[in-house]
Amino acid sequence: MSLVYLDNAATTQHKPQAVIDAVAAAMCSFGGPGRGSHQAALDASLAVFGARQAVSNLLGGWGAASVSFAMNATMALNIAIDGLLSEGGCAVTTAASHNSVLRPLFRARDERGCTVRMARIAPDGALDWDDYQRSLEGASLVAATHASNVTGDVYDVARMAHMAHEAGALFVLDAAQTAGAWPLNVVDTGADAVCFTGHKSLYGPQGTGGLIVRPGLEIEPLLEGGSGVHSFDERHPRFMPEALEAGTANAHGLAGLAAGCNWLADQGVASVSERIAAMANRFANEISAVGGVRLLGGGSGQRCGIVALNVGDVDSGVVSDALSQRYGICTRPGAHCAPLMHKALGTETQGVVRFSFGAMNDDADVDAAIAATKELASEFSGE
Repeated sequence: MSLVYLDNAATTQHKPQAVIDAVAAAMCSFGGPGRGSHQAALDASLAVFGARQAVSNLLGGWGAASVSFAMNATMALNIAIDGLLSEGGCAVTTAASHNSVLRPLFRARDERGCTVRMARIAPDGALDWDDYQRSLEGASLVAATHASNVTGDVYDVARMAHMAHEAGALFVLDAAQTAGAWPLNVVDTGADAVCFTGHKSLYGPQGTGGLIVRPGLEIEPLLEGGSGVHSFDERHPRFMPEALEAGTANAHGLAGLAAGCNWLADQGVASVSERIAAMANRFANEISAVGGVRLLGGGSGQRCGIVALNVGDVDSGVVSDALSQRYGICTRPGAHCAPLMHKALGTETQGVVRFSFGAMNDDADVDAAIAATKELASEFSGE
């Protein structure tokens, strides 16, 4: 039984060969980046700089110096939120947010006396714009997702950022689901900082990610330690990009991330996004007419390659396990680390089955997913 991998929203399993080759070459040659002037150290340093350039070029950032690396989007969001939200400040997010946004905000509420407001998401996955506008009064920071990791709903973040700035708040964007899978220009979003991960639709290795920071914006570092420069200073350097990085960089992984970004640039993100959307839309359209299947979300009018569904009242884990064990189709069930989105959708108990398509999928994968879902819907409904 061949494997049909439709869990790209968690991590992309299949990487371009260029990514694999770049990581293998790095493992055989790199020394410590920024930790010496011998050739092995210089090669590693150049690779890290090349990764900064590749990310900025692909995502429309402010150049290499605006890109600081972290382990993933979660760490990047913790850096941005903790570094920008002052004690006693007021932060806003939406019910579509992942726990990588929610938990740092709730920690700031519990430990630093901050206020956290939650803009409502409608049962169809759309943002309640009036509620978002009301929530902005007195806010100093907005941290919001570009696309729901549960339903794939893509939100108008340029409008959100503009409204946040009019209210006097900074805007931090969680682009974990859209970077590489959706046309994204960091400058055009109006965001002050954009957090991304490397292991999803940028096709890099796990353990890579970071944030792109608007020039002039100072973020207090989450970690302090070795930087390779200014070693006699008692505190970590405050200039970008080193300001938000402590310790030896994951140069091996970042070589792979750069290769993934360059592969996407060659393919064209718009072209990749269109193909992913076409697969997701065909799957959704075919399944929407199947008795017993409930599609979730879609209220924003745009999806980033994710289709969420449930089959009758059957637990999402049972459906996902059947897809895996009987058909070799990899999906993800459950709560997806987005509890408030499930409250909005009314799926706290059942969870959802998430099919997430990527650039390495093809029409045969879509066909397999359609056929398997139809069979399971018929079986579980007793028809």
